[in-house]
Amino acid sequence: METPLLNGPTSELELIGDDGDYRPVKGFKEWKAVFWIETVKLWKIGGPIAFSILCQYGTSSVTSMFAGHLGEIELSAISISGSVIGTFAFGFLLGMGSALETLCGQAFGAGQVYLLGVYMQRSWIILWVTCIILLPIYIFATPILKLLGQEDDIANLSGIYTIQTIPQMFSLAINFPTSKFLQAQSKVAVPAWIAFVALIIHVGLLWFFIYAFDWGTTGAAVAYDITNWGIAVAQVVYAVGWCKEGWTGLSWSAFREIWAFVRLSLASAVMLCLELWYMMSIIILTGHLDNAVIAVGSLSICLNLNGLEAMLFIGINAAISVRVSNELGLGRPRATKYSVYITVFQSLLIGVFCMILVVATRNYFAVIFTNSKDLQQAVAHLAYLLGLTMVLNSVQPVISGVAVGGGWQALVAYINLGSYYIFGLPLGFLLGYAANLGVMVSAYILV
Repeated sequence: METPLLNGPTSELELIGDDGDYRPVKGFKEWKAVFWIETVKLWKIGGPIAFSILCQYGTSSVTSMFAGHLGEIELSAISISGSVIGTFAFGFLLGMGSALETLCGQAFGAGQVYLLGVYMQRSWIILWVTCIILLPIYIFATPILKLLGQEDDIANLSGIYTIQTIPQMFSLAINFPTSKFLQAQSKVAVPAWIAFVALIIHVGLLWFFIYAFDWGTTGAAVAYDITNWGIAVAQVVYAVGWCKEGWTGLSWSAFREIWAFVRLSLASAVMLCLELWYMMSIIILTGHLDNAVIAVGSLSICLNLNGLEAMLFIGINAAISVRVSNELGLGRPRATKYSVYITVFQSLLIGVFCMILVVATRNYFAVIFTNSKDLQQAVAHLAYLLGLTMVLNSVQPVISGVAVGGGWQALVAYINLGSYYIFGLPLGFLLGYAANLGVMVSAYILV
């Protein structure tokens, strides 16, 4: 265990048994001590991870904000590109990279730090090949979106923008494995600073390319590509130059047992993709409604805010995944259980706070994304359901993080399949078209 975090009547040393695990907790005083210890450990890892992911997601949100002030068509086109094509690739690549959380976390917990660099290289190879497989989806984005029923104006501009963001997709093949490599070692402060600096630079690049060069959505795509590759390269430089224990150089071992790694990666990908692609399906359903530009635009703004909260919980997801995998690697089941209880409780509190904030600002927050009064009114109409969604979505990422830390991705994949696709989407289709609820259906099935 680390240096004691408490020096009061109930210190960490008094709570830890000879095996390094917590003793059974008895009474409020001991629960209070464990709560404080686990809170510090959670946010010591999860805080910088959440901040880093929020900044990286912020590059996408800020891009939508700039596009929204170009016009309603531009906002809808970039939102469709990011929410459908981008989310499809992002979800699959992040899921494939999440296998690294399980393996690196357990290897680090067991003291086999030298394996982390090998695992990271193996994941680079797998994700790079995955990007090549996903490439046709980007190239043929326009006909795919038209086939899915999107309006021609939105689909044409969205397809052009999607092709221009192909370099960004390949940056994720480097970014995700490197992030998991660093997270397993709790080296999260430097990546957080990298993401923050990248976000600031991204705002400048957007202004420069969109307004100074007058490149429109092309300028947004160029800025997006440059920023994401900057983050990926900076993380690799830090991992190779300053993480000597985990990085021992390039190794041919990365090519060994690669199929077993692929199987775990696919299980992780399916688990996460079923959740992220659900959001993509909602956008597609919305694109079939009357006045699709307003419908897609208003829902995209809501999903952007929901996504900001989701990125915070992805940070918590990564933190609890690291905690669970490390503690299981060390053979400490009680520490694993207590960390899960406390993380779920705190996540629920955060969800309630986000709901209150959204409802209180429902008539104002859309101004950040658009000048259109129609869009602002449509967003305000959806705000109550958006707030409820934020509460209900606060616990699920924590459970997914526990599954990743324990290597139980396949089980969660089956649960997500039933919840989202067997129940959620069919219900949404009936409410939207049979009951004629319009864009409200998308908010209902988010809940």
